[in-house]
Amino acid sequence: MANELAQLSPVPGSRKSRMRVGRGEGSGKGKTAGRGTKGQGARGGVKPGFEGGQMPLSRRLPKRGFVNPNARRVVEISLATVAENFGEGAVVTSDALVAAGLVRIPRNGFVKVLGGGEVGHALHLRVAASASVAAAVTAAGGSVEQES
Repeated sequence: MANELAQLSPVPGSRKSRMRVGRGEGSGKGKTAGRGTKGQGARGGVKPGFEGGQMPLSRRLPKRGFVNPNARRVVEISLATVAENFGEGAVVTSDALVAAGLVRIPRNGFVKVLGGGEVGHALHLRVAASASVAAAVTAAGGSVEQES
């Protein structure tokens, strides 16, 4: 067989070996090894963002905003989306929403269903829901257990 895995090789000319610098004058990349002559760049370089002693851009620009580390982050999903993806009598939990691909990762395990649509069949929600969602689901014959 001509097409054995052991016989495969790259097309000639498609692979190029890297230049080994600093290996003698005859190589064309000896002595300074492509780093020019003397100075900071030839002796090890600088940290990212360093601007030669000038105040860096990251420190010249003002700081804005605040992120509360204790805030409870919520993944929100509309009632219409839930109703489209779950059938009659389905139990909707945060795990079921992840399994259906509607929610990627529930932040801190907390998902909330918000209004914005109608539900034509009974659903059993075991996630946090707004008051309008709770009213709509119970009117359709379903139930809502609020998640803490």
